Amino acid sequence: QVHLVESGGGLVQPGGSLRLSCLASGRAFSIYTMGWFRQAPGKQRELVAAITRVGSTNYADSVKGRFTISRDNAKNTVDLQMNSLKPEDTAVYYCNAGGSFTRWYEYWGQGTQVTVSS
Repeated sequence: QVHLVESGGGLVQPGGSLRLSCLASGRAFSIYTMGWFRQAPGKQRELVAAITRVGSTNYADSVKGRFTISRDNAKNTVDLQMNSLKPEDTAVYYCNAGGSFTRWYEYWGQGTQVTVSS
């Protein structure tokens, strides 16, 4: 079992930046693939970025070149640096743990709201 707590969301203007952070409990953090997902109103939750335990990354096409995922296994954290934000990035962002880029567990945190608006 992994308990996840997201932070760092807020209101930002288009073109701005935010850094989200996810803190995980549990000693087995380093074995998981970690991912950031988002869910906009009326839309399904989607995978935004993921990172394996050894640092391989995967990004949704919509965020490539703008978002960067990173992890610190010593601190049990996974961060999402978001640059050049667009209004369509507005969503609740969640982190989760899984076994691979396509196999995810149900360890959802409470999420953090990101709003991109002028």
